[in-house]
Amino acid sequence: MKLIRFGEAGAEKPGVLDQEGRIRSLEGKVADIDSSILGDEALEELKAIDPTSLPLVDEGVRIGACVGNVGKLICIGLNYSDHAEETGNPIPEEPIVFAKATTSICGPNDDIEIPRGSVKTDWEVELGVVIGKRAKYVSKDEALDYVAGYCAVNDVSERAFQTERSGQWIKGKSHDTFAPMGPWMVTKDEIADPQNLSMWLDVDGKRYQNGTTQTMIFDVTTIVSYLSQFMTLMPGDVISTGTPPGVGMGIKPEPVYLKVGQKIEMEVEGLGRQSQMTIEARP
Repeated sequence: MKLIRFGEAGAEKPGVLDQEGRIRSLEGKVADIDSSILGDEALEELKAIDPTSLPLVDEGVRIGACVGNVGKLICIGLNYSDHAEETGNPIPEEPIVFAKATTSICGPNDDIEIPRGSVKTDWEVELGVVIGKRAKYVSKDEALDYVAGYCAVNDVSERAFQTERSGQWIKGKSHDTFAPMGPWMVTKDEIADPQNLSMWLDVDGKRYQNGTTQTMIFDVTTIVSYLSQFMTLMPGDVISTGTPPGVGMGIKPEPVYLKVGQKIEMEVEGLGRQSQMTIEARP
């Protein structure tokens, strides 16, 4: 099942994709695609609904972030062996954990703002994991029991803010529009193996990232279990699990960073495609 949110920013409505890839409205069935419907029982009730019985949504409608009211957006850094190599960093012995402010979340095709004073805004195609039920001190063996589904995330980053302005990475990760999410959340039953998904990202039609979740250092089960040792994961929390090589800061001989007026396209296998334009930061 592919769950989607559509409509104006801040007023998104719940929906589901039918077999033809058309959006069907879930208005009147659920209030939103959020923590209230991400548990196993609630998802089973949604799966029992015949999508053809639901009203069609007009083509061309804006698509919002696939999960609403996200409580925590937790990210894993340097989690692909080939990405760690391109940045000149050693393979981490434990997951590198940081956060993005939830105000950075936006729709998969919304414009991405280049922050004021930015000189190193970068891209990162990533697999997102959506938590479906409360997880605390979870073992690796049971970790996937706490996952509702998966989505694509662009972990946009301002590298100078992140690494050259002192303090935590969160400063370079949290500008508005720095976490396009979606276009839809795919329930876990439709993803046979989250460790065997291809992913790519283009800027202005040039392929920069072309990787696979097979090269993740810490897999999804490890990440969910690990995080649950330090914090309680709640329904609707999203984990962005790291990026393969090809980010702007790793380009040789000179890094390449985003400027206003560029087009980003990206896709994670089975999780849909995103397309964004870069714009100047708004007040």
